[in-house]
This record gives sequence, structure tokens and C-alpha cells, in this order.
Amino acid sequence: MLLKVHGQAVFAATGGRAPTPARPAVLFVHGAGQDHSIWALAIRHFARRARNVLAVDLPGHGRSGGTPLQTVEELADWLIAVLDAAGMGQAAIAGHSLGSLAAIAAAARHPGRVRAIALVGTALPMTVSERLLEAAQHNRHEAIGMLAKWGFSEVIREDGTPAPANPLREAGQRLLEQARPGVIYADLSACNDYAAGLEHAAAVRCPALLILGERDRLTPPRAAGQLAATLPDAETVILAGAGHAMLAEQPELVLEHLTRVL
Repeated sequence: MLLKVHGQAVFAATGGRAPTPARPAVLFVHGAGQDHSIWALAIRHFARRARNVLAVDLPGHGRSGGTPLQTVEELADWLIAVLDAAGMGQAAIAGHSLGSLAAIAAAARHPGRVRAIALVGTALPMTVSERLLEAAQHNRHEAIGMLAKWGFSEVIREDGTPAPANPLREAGQRLLEQARPGVIYADLSACNDYAAGLEHAAAVRCPALLILGERDRLTPPRAAGQLAATLPDAETVILAGAGHAMLAEQPELVLEHLTRVL
């Protein structure tokens, strides 16, 4: 589905079903350098269960036009503009990583438009290493390599050595390699610079579910503790053995939890 938001084309996957005003809506938001495809299983699931599904490509990502937005607050307001363009009054928002921050800010800034949030692979603050930021700023492939390496859990064999190459990691890296120049840096900078996160979290009035990966090296569970304590109505689940890319590593289990809040 193509929408027009602030004069730019926006792609949103709907699971092959046109939105119907009477159905509750679910808005899926991807992470840094990615696109809607990370939500493939959830898109199909919720579209078949009487939900209006919008899995967006953020500006400058995937099949959407424009350039990347620079702040989490801009992303949050843009998500509400997407709902307006699709003719939807209210939605639950599920966000992964950068998308989770946008979900928090949207729920705080537009409380009447967000009925629930699911925060997958989240943390506050969501700090990014200087080495990664510098590599991304100069569009070096090293940044993609670091995100792909740190984004997936390490599978250790019985003899204590790492398992061979992870095909999921390779697929994740290929997705990041499709990002346009400057996109990954803009996204990571938005994560790193988001200073109002806890203030926004305290203002959220809808239910929140945090889905965290036990072996997440980008947003480890301990980094979400203050966020979980600040959100007024929050539940946290930790997926054993999962890394940051839990939507790829444990998609069925993530989906099982998403269905409880979305």
C-alpha cells in the first residue's frame, strides 16, 4: 500500500488486505537501516485476525521516499501522520529497536492515538558506540558488519567454540547493505541522541510490553530496567537465548507475546 505523507510516498505492507475502518489497527515500525520485511510473520498473522496492519518503511528506507528523519520525536509525529493518511484514528504500535523509541514517543506525545505499545529489543538510553557511529557516518561497511555481528546471539557448540556462519546473520547483513548512504548513521544518531525517553515513558498511559533478548548485545535486558520501571503499565518478557534480532531468531515466540498486547 502506498500512502502520501508530508508530500512523500510511504510504503506500508498490509498483509494483502485493504484497511477497514471498523477494525483495530496495528502499526509496525522497524529498526535502524531496515525495512518492513523484518515483521513478515507478524504482518500475515495480524492481517488474518481482523486487524488493519500497517508495516511501514520509514522515510528514506525500503520503498518509501524522502530522507531519514533526524530525531525520535520527528519519527513519532510522522507515525501519527501515517495513521492520518491511512484514515485510522487509533492504533497499537510495535517497534523494534529505533522503532521502539518512536513508539514510546508517539504514545507520550499523542496519547489519544495509541492504544498499546510493544517494545522489541529496547533500552533507555539507547547509546551507540563512537566507533559504530563514526563508521556509519562515513558509510563504511564496517558499520554494517558490526551491526550484523552484535545483532545476533552467538550460538556456542558443546565443545565451547562458536558455531559456523549464521545464515540468519548473513540475511540480516544483506538487508542492511540495501540501506541508502547516510540512512544507518541518521538512524543510529537518532537512537543515541534521544534524551527525553524517560520523560516520555512516564507520560505513557497505554499498556506496554517489553520483549527483550537474553543475549542481546546491542540493547541488553539490564539497559531496559529503568524504562520498565518508569512506564506506568508495563510488562517485561525475556526470551532465553535470543539476541537483538529476535524477530529473525525466535519469530514464533515474539509473535506469541505480541498477540497479548496488540
